[in-house]
Amino acid sequence: MSAVAVESAGLWRAALRSPAVLVGGMLSLAIVVLAAVSLVWTPYPIDGVAIGARFAPPSWTHWLGTDHFGRDLASMIMVGARTSIAVALVAVGVGVVLGVPLGLAAAAVRGSAIDEVIMRGNDLVFAFPALVIAILITAVFGPGAVNAIIAIGIFNIPVFARLARGAALSLWTREFVMAARLAGKGRALISVEHVLPNIANTLIVQATIQFSLGILADAGLAYVGLGAQPPIPSWGRMLAEAQTMIALAPHVAIVPGLAIVLTVLGLNLLGDGLRDLFDPRLRGVRR
Repeated sequence: MSAVAVESAGLWRAALRSPAVLVGGMLSLAIVVLAAVSLVWTPYPIDGVAIGARFAPPSWTHWLGTDHFGRDLASMIMVGARTSIAVALVAVGVGVVLGVPLGLAAAAVRGSAIDEVIMRGNDLVFAFPALVIAILITAVFGPGAVNAIIAIGIFNIPVFARLARGAALSLWTREFVMAARLAGKGRALISVEHVLPNIANTLIVQATIQFSLGILADAGLAYVGLGAQPPIPSWGRMLAEAQTMIALAPHVAIVPGLAIVLTVLGLNLLGDGLRDLFDPRLRGVRR
């Protein structure tokens, strides 16, 4: 059996013994399954208004109850999961696709003008939180899921750029990189063939964490009306609509709030567990 296969088998065994990976993985998988099922089936149409069933409590008819329009909350949670996952996934993808190459380029030419420009540009983006960026974008183009993706994605770029640069810098002094340089390989080729594979684990863990933050950011933007617009369900907007009805029907606010909490908790636990698995210094410390 190859060394790679042995290491992979060891990681799987360690993952099965990690409570963080197991609990986080199950919670994350449950949300993904709900989102996937919503593509083909929901208990009720998400735009199905039933005034006679307003504020119905959870029951066999409506598993999670209904809202102020009589819409089924379970159906809206399922479709809302799809919306949140799509927004966060694309936003993290933007951060990875644009941020990682910038970080690798900055590390490859450390101390140069290019490195300085990239890092100062990251500092500039960091000065504006995702909410501020979203407000600027929606002021020009209007609110919507696409603009929420752009805002969260822009904020993710410097996160991955800084992480990739920091992780890559420690590799440029290693023997295998020096050997590649002596073999005549250029900095770009070394970054792709030798540096990137060795920092992939770190990037995967950070992507998991940023994904959970993307879910939270999407809910926050939707809460203030800058995310997905009606009739597309959104967990954040469901919370905003329910805030004046908590005393009358607490479940209308509890259900979307719990969905956000469980999703973010699951992804954070998964990211924390993956970090422990991929870091030999932490592997085996938490059991």
